[in-house]
Amino acid sequence: MVINSFEDLEIWKLARELAKYVRLNATNQTFNNDFRFVSQINSAAGSIMDNIAEGFERDGNREFIQFLYIAKGSCGEVRSQSYRAYDAGFIENETFDTVLKMTEKLKYKINGLITKLKNSGGKGYK
Repeated sequence: MVINSFEDLEIWKLARELAKYVRLNATNQTFNNDFRFVSQINSAAGSIMDNIAEGFERDGNREFIQFLYIAKGSCGEVRSQSYRAYDAGFIENETFDTVLKMTEKLKYKINGLITKLKNSGGKGYK
């Protein structure tokens, strides 16, 4: 498969699904009362897909890898925040488990792409 845009990347698609899922579940009445936390978790989830896109558009492997690390960090942030949301009673067990599975899968996929880019030998354009 030829990758012509960040929208072609599986990790970007997975990050988009996670961002949609987080936003959907952050709108329940209990969760929605903590406006700062809702904003924080939505921002972290969106940051994953945005950093993948920004890094891809930089046109160089080094910068792309740097942005992938940032995206991976944001993925960890969403994972940690999901624990906070669960502990506060903002989300149910099923939602919590789904977020954990989504972030775990995304973490491994991002790491896999980082490894592939590091081993490609290319420093310039993808």
